[in-house]
This record gives sequence, structure tokens and C-alpha cells, in this order.
Amino acid sequence: MEIAQQHNTQSTGPDHRGSMMYKDSIMDELRQIELEVVEGERQLAEQEALLIELKRLNENTTKVEAELKMMRKIQLDREQNRQRLLSLLHP
Repeated sequence: MEIAQQHNTQSTGPDHRGSMMYKDSIMDELRQIELEVVEGERQLAEQEALLIELKRLNENTTKVEAELKMMRKIQLDREQNRQRLLSLLHP
């Protein structure tokens, strides 16, 4: 009987392990999205620099502006996904 009681107090149960696995999965996804956010910021900076240079040279900026608009939307989606993941970790 004493052994059974010790075993019961040491068991964390499946709920605890499932919760940790869930948190680990969110953390993995958060790490990935963080890398994507950083890379997206770098790409946006490059595109914005290109736009400035084209304007300085009085070149057509229509295509670059359209790409920049699309890139900003994608970046916003990444940032919202990051916030969603953070809210899951800290409800």
C-alpha cells in the first residue's frame, strides 16, 4: 500500500504532460514566426530603400510600391500571428 501511495504522488498525469507538449509546440511555432518577422523587416527595409532610390532617380515606382504594399500586408499577418501565439502562452 505504501508503494502505491508513493507512486500516486509522483505521477504528474497525462494532463500535465499534454500541457507541456502543447506549450512546447507553441514555443516552437513562436520561434519560427519570430525568425520570419525579423527576415520580413529586413526585406521591407530593402524594398523601402529601393523605392526611395527609384523616386530619387525619377523612375517609375508603381511596381515597387505594389510589392511593398503586399509585403507590408504579409508582415502584418506575421505580427498578428506572433501576438496570437503570445496570447496563448500568457492568457
